[in-house]
Amino acid sequence: MSAADETDETLYPIAVLIDELKHEDASLRVNAVRRLSTIALALGPERTREELIPFLEDSIDDEDEVLLVLAEELGGFVDHVGGAQFGHILLPTLETLAAVEETVVRDKAVESIAKIGGLLTQRQIEESYIPMIKRLSTGDWFTSRTSACGLYAPAYALSSPATQDELRKMYIQLCNDDTPMVRRAAGTHLAKLAKKVSKEHVISDIIPLFRQLALDEQDSVRLLTVESLVAIAEVLSPEETKASILEPMRAMCADKSWRVRYMIADKYVQLANAVGPEIIREDLISAFVTLLKDAEAEVRTAAAGQVPGFAMLIDQESVLREILPCVKELVSDTSVHVRSALATQISGLAPYLGKNHTIEHLLPLFLQLLKDEASEVRLAIISKLDRVNDVIGIELLSQSLLPAIIELQEDKQWRVRLAIIENIPLLASQLGVAFFDEKLAELCMNWLGDSVFSIREAAAINLKKLTEVFGVEWAQQAIIPKILEMAIHENYLYRMTTVFALTAIASAVNGDALRDFILPTVITLAADPIPNIRFNVAKSFEQIIPLAKKANLTSTVNEQIKPALAKLSDDSDLDVRYYAKRAAITAWYVQKTSG
Repeated sequence: MSAADETDETLYPIAVLIDELKHEDASLRVNAVRRLSTIALALGPERTREELIPFLEDSIDDEDEVLLVLAEELGGFVDHVGGAQFGHILLPTLETLAAVEETVVRDKAVESIAKIGGLLTQRQIEESYIPMIKRLSTGDWFTSRTSACGLYAPAYALSSPATQDELRKMYIQLCNDDTPMVRRAAGTHLAKLAKKVSKEHVISDIIPLFRQLALDEQDSVRLLTVESLVAIAEVLSPEETKASILEPMRAMCADKSWRVRYMIADKYVQLANAVGPEIIREDLISAFVTLLKDAEAEVRTAAAGQVPGFAMLIDQESVLREILPCVKELVSDTSVHVRSALATQISGLAPYLGKNHTIEHLLPLFLQLLKDEASEVRLAIISKLDRVNDVIGIELLSQSLLPAIIELQEDKQWRVRLAIIENIPLLASQLGVAFFDEKLAELCMNWLGDSVFSIREAAAINLKKLTEVFGVEWAQQAIIPKILEMAIHENYLYRMTTVFALTAIASAVNGDALRDFILPTVITLAADPIPNIRFNVAKSFEQIIPLAKKANLTSTVNEQIKPALAKLSDDSDLDVRYYAKRAAITAWYVQKTSG
């Protein structure tokens, strides 16, 4: 091959890329950008630096979807340009992307710049990264200044002390920007910067910025300072917190904008952990009660989600005196979102309050939530019953809540019925066989005839778990006969459920039960007139054959299952033939490996 041919071959990838990047179809341009790493590998680091990166810089697309993918790809491009020592070469292209109009593109570009910045040396930071921040911070359009806010924290620790001073001064200017979007970005990233600067500069520079943004006329700016409040409190001692940020913290808890109060409520446990026990006791308990009683449902929802976490940080007496009365009110809240949030979290109080207080205070609330008109509330409380069981024991749980659970067996929302089924094995293992047979056995069988497939499927799996709990002998007496009755039901769905249930139970029973009850019924159903049942029988054989071999039922497999499979393999239905052949392969494989 001549030198000219070699050159042509190495130029080919970039020529194809150029053609695709200029194509009218945006989806082709997106795919071309997604293959940049492949092109870079073909070109090698040197040509990627000298040809590919300049080309990308000169031909920035005007389609946001393409730009987003480019911003993402370049974040992982350091190795393709020759490693971290050449990482700064990627910054100019990303700088352009960080100034575009579309927010998601800018955010992805900032993310990629920060990722690359973490790999650069101090010299590269000083010579390439910091000048880029300065240009973005002083750009004419707010888009570049907004993006600049996210680039200070990644570079701060890697910069010299003189540059750090300069960075703090520039950030102050961004916090004072005339455009609310820039101040919002500054508020968003202030928490990250607070974690990078020294405590001395947190007090001298970051706290004044926080106080200023927390009083901003725009609530969209104020609400974004909540994370900064937490970050600053984590750095300060309780005395410094009282002196520096207690006043704005009180103001934020009572802010005229519900969005600010929502953000405080949503981060309340984090904030409480940061400020320490003294401020929690003196200020945060009363403020939390106020948030739980807030006029806006969104705020009450956020506060309700923080109840167990905050309760862990205060004494039990305060929980019973201050928090529980609010919780009792929220159980009857007019907003379904509030009740749902509470139902998800309320069981978390049980381990903290202990058995007696849970029985006295929480059980009535659980019962009320189990009877709530909204299905998502009922579902939320049922899904967390195991936490309550751990505290009060199954006997009390069954006495107080079981009647309500049984009522919900026919709940119109199938997800509620599903949640109950999933809790049945837990109840069964604790209640014992006699109680279960009396109260719940019929319930479990009824679910096999549910109109929703997911319920029938879960009910079959449930029977397998119950067999594991109570034993094969119980299954032979209590559930297998009832399942076998369904095998001759005129409704094909019942016959199909019989196949599912017997297949599920097969792995939990012994060889005798498999031979005497399960296999004869499944083999009989192989001749069912409904194709759906026949191909599910074939699928069942695929699972049962290894179990039969394991139980030394080789003769049953050879004399009964294989002839049934042979007949199904010639079935008129395509799906039946497919699954029958799969099961036959399983039978052959099991026989070969065991023999």
